[in-house]
Amino acid sequence: MRILFDQGTPAPLRSHLAPHQVSTAFELNWGQLKNGDLLSEAEKAGFDVLVTTDQNLKYQQNLSTRRIGVVVIDTTSWPRIKKGVAGVVDAVNRIGPGGYVEVAIP
Repeated sequence: MRILFDQGTPAPLRSHLAPHQVSTAFELNWGQLKNGDLLSEAEKAGFDVLVTTDQNLKYQQNLSTRRIGVVVIDTTSWPRIKKGVAGVVDAVNRIGPGGYVEVAIP
């Protein structure tokens, strides 16, 4: 599975998502892209899942027309995410094309 992290997603999460292939928007020089453009570029590039911390994404974009799955984490804090990493990994492994999942981190 090809996974894209947006700007706010902590990079250390990558190691917990092996064996998936994880790239960041920054690495792809997509850091300046806004949500709709980022989703379009990610789909064109063949990504399966976008992992983001942008909780407003579902209000800003019509996700029902997207092929890419979206996993939203409710914090950017790596220490908090690390404690709840199993929930993020489970969401990524379960999401299907066009799916949307919010992960609440304790």
